[in-house]
Amino acid sequence: MKKVSFIICLFLVACHSSSKITTTADRPNQSMIFDGKLFTALYQQQSAEYKALCLQAYNFAAIRLNEYKATSTLPKVIITDIDETVLDNSPFAVHQGLLHKEFDYNAWFEWTSKAIADTVPGAPAFLKLAASKGVEIFYITNRDEKERESTLRNLSKYNLPNTDNEHLILKTNGSSKELRRQQVAATHEIVMLVGDNLGDFSYLFDKKSTADREKNVNFSLNDFGKKFIVIPNPGYGDWEGALLNYNFKLTAQQKDSVYKAVLKNY
Repeated sequence: MKKVSFIICLFLVACHSSSKITTTADRPNQSMIFDGKLFTALYQQQSAEYKALCLQAYNFAAIRLNEYKATSTLPKVIITDIDETVLDNSPFAVHQGLLHKEFDYNAWFEWTSKAIADTVPGAPAFLKLAASKGVEIFYITNRDEKERESTLRNLSKYNLPNTDNEHLILKTNGSSKELRRQQVAATHEIVMLVGDNLGDFSYLFDKKSTADREKNVNFSLNDFGKKFIVIPNPGYGDWEGALLNYNFKLTAQQKDSVYKAVLKNY
């Protein structure tokens, strides 16, 4: 009899526990965005496949660097993005996702001021390899001027090369990096560019539609894996902005509607 009573108690506890499990569909006011950001951050932090993809990209970069033939006597340089290319900001995505909040500049500034972001797998070894070959590193990022000190502190934490004001080029007039790339190209020969967003490579991807971005990927086909090294970033990027027509004032529910409209189902 005691055994039967014990089993019944277990059943009741299990039923009570299962009633606590909910999904986004059970929460009409909850956006799929927050669960999605948490899931992509989980992939970034825990997936061996993510690490392997980053290492694969940087291994290709090292091969191309070793094969590179100079075309001028100008100093050689590699231009790299920072966020999700050199530094891993997935803890920020987790922090916001758990609070059911989207990207917020004040929260972002609070995160970057800590200067505690880890590195993306493969990034330090590759950048140090480039430096050992006499190649300078320029960090072109869309971080703000107010983040300069903490950014340099975070990069310096890992003894990355050229972590100084001259080689850190922050956002000034808009998010496009084209003018900043041209600024570097005026005095240096660009060996390659490394980034997680297509705008890190060419003006062809600045504020373009999804269709134009795909068309320009095909146009630039021969550059990927050679001059352009792409680091995976499942969490955010201009691909998301393109879907929203770069209207970031939409509510989370409005964004959900856009995302669901383009998802393929059967």
